[in-house]
Amino acid sequence: MLFEKPLKIVNDVEIEDTYCEAFDGLFTRFMVTARTDRLLARAALGLGLPSVVVGRTEGGVEKYLSSKETPDGNPGFLAQVWGMDSGDLERDLKRFYKELCLRLRQGILVVPTTKIYDAVENPLGTFDMMDGVGYCGDKYSKLISLNGRDLIQVPIMMGEDFYIEKTLGYARAISGGNIWYFCKDVDSAITVGERVIEEILKMEGVITPFDICSAGSKPPYEGQPNVKIIGPSTNHQYCPSLRNQISDSKIPLGINSIPEIVFDAMNLECMKQAMKKSIEIGTSVPGVRGISTGNYEGTLGKHKIYLRDLV
Repeated sequence: MLFEKPLKIVNDVEIEDTYCEAFDGLFTRFMVTARTDRLLARAALGLGLPSVVVGRTEGGVEKYLSSKETPDGNPGFLAQVWGMDSGDLERDLKRFYKELCLRLRQGILVVPTTKIYDAVENPLGTFDMMDGVGYCGDKYSKLISLNGRDLIQVPIMMGEDFYIEKTLGYARAISGGNIWYFCKDVDSAITVGERVIEEILKMEGVITPFDICSAGSKPPYEGQPNVKIIGPSTNHQYCPSLRNQISDSKIPLGINSIPEIVFDAMNLECMKQAMKKSIEIGTSVPGVRGISTGNYEGTLGKHKIYLRDLV
């Protein structure tokens, strides 16, 4: 047996009886469009940087959209960007807005033919995008009505200007859900990860900000080297290369790779559905021997999602 407390065995894959800890978060959701698939892919790449855990923002693609699903008839994607919700809303929003605007200016505005449209349903409030993004056009930016939206037109050298909706909504939701796969080798770990990401991109309201995460972490601890710079560090008990070097290794025999998929979702039900789907996929991939999830005995996130409720 891989786990002391196996919940269930499906296709010889053990599912551990455990839970993950999820967090409250602030998020904004918007649609990005561009003329070509290549430009769209570049915008998606520029958007993504998972770092909310160190006090910044993280983002990712929720799903890709055909030209029939966007206001301007270009291909697009739905994206989410997440920030911390510490309970001090004024401070959190100020920091979130600054980081969001940096991400949009440097990751999307610079990609030719891109436009950004708000996509938050039932927002808690809105960000005015003129100060943080619109004034990239200096005094020449202006408000226009386009495709049924109130947009900021930002003049740029490309010849086709950049457009962003005047306000982007924000709301509260849940981040940090996760699934771990105990695999016999790196090849099977990559296979299960790619299959999961492919399916999650079809779901509404959820992103995987780290894609296939190769480096599950643990919270900072007393005595950690460079704790002020590094923040969370490697979860050493689950590193296969350390199995024979440390006394507290938790790597079972025959397991040589443990990828993690992290989820941010617009609500708890979206989170649970994504985790449930990820478990189902994991039980069908050769080389996956066990499925679990990361927690820190309830000390890190206030929302507990039990695997027993998902299988």
